[in-house]
Amino acid sequence: MVTNDTFNLKNPCFLESLKKCNLCPRKCSINRLDGELGFCNASMDVKIAKVSLYYWEEPCISGTSGSGSVFFSYCNLSCVFCQNYKISHEGFGKIVSINRLSEIFIEHQMRGALNINLVTPTHYVPQIIEALRLAKHAGLNIPVLYNSNGYESIDTIRSLRGFIDVYLPDLKYYNDKYAIKYSNAPNYFNNACKVITEMVLQVGETKFDNDGIIQSGVIIRHLMLPGLLFDSKKVIDFIFTTFKDNVYISLMNQYTPMNNSATYPEINKSLNPNHYNALINYCLNLGITNCFIQESGTSSKTFVPNFDLSGI
Repeated sequence: MVTNDTFNLKNPCFLESLKKCNLCPRKCSINRLDGELGFCNASMDVKIAKVSLYYWEEPCISGTSGSGSVFFSYCNLSCVFCQNYKISHEGFGKIVSINRLSEIFIEHQMRGALNINLVTPTHYVPQIIEALRLAKHAGLNIPVLYNSNGYESIDTIRSLRGFIDVYLPDLKYYNDKYAIKYSNAPNYFNNACKVITEMVLQVGETKFDNDGIIQSGVIIRHLMLPGLLFDSKKVIDFIFTTFKDNVYISLMNQYTPMNNSATYPEINKSLNPNHYNALINYCLNLGITNCFIQESGTSSKTFVPNFDLSGI
């Protein structure tokens, strides 16, 4: 087991990038080591809100044993409909050391998790890399999944080479007006496209084990929003034109109007199932075969995790 004196964490060189934090396209350039806070409000300390076996991902991720999720606090987006508002916007969570984070990874493996699922990790990438170094030295050998919103810098993704086996990026919007309006994320599509391309180049072909559990590759997730069928089609066009069957697509119908979505009447409602079916048919007509879809009944607050600091 990793000990607390493995690294001198007072001024470790691997945190140098936090002196001028540009981990995402916002390029806040603030000194997080000096206590300055940028858009996401994350400091140099890692804060997490829940550690658990999670069973609600795609079947190839959760299987029957569960995905070893680690939910990180804060986020570099500001989605008005965010289901994880308590941790992404309000910053609920508990600070853990890098050594403790590495122990959490090992504990997930010991409890039978199929993988390590890093949920919203972008703003903690330097710390996560060091925690993974420690964990791998201590025997971590299950796949590591990077579960992100797609709004990050290419340099951030390049720094993860050799540490991440599976990338699970969102591709939320095509039209920048929606990205700005609903997530305060200028130039979202252009940035995410470049980042996802780097992810695909980095991990290569999608591979599964004999039980159908993903071992490497990229699954691009798209959460369909009410009234944005045309925008969703443009997202799908880009994915299939660019990557063909080298990636998997996950079409999500689980949009649940929550939190600040009430301020936007056009999305303060559930997704029209006919629109979702139309998007599925659109994918079929394009010839897409590597695609996950969801059944009805996923739009529910009951699927929002209970952020109770468990497992930390």
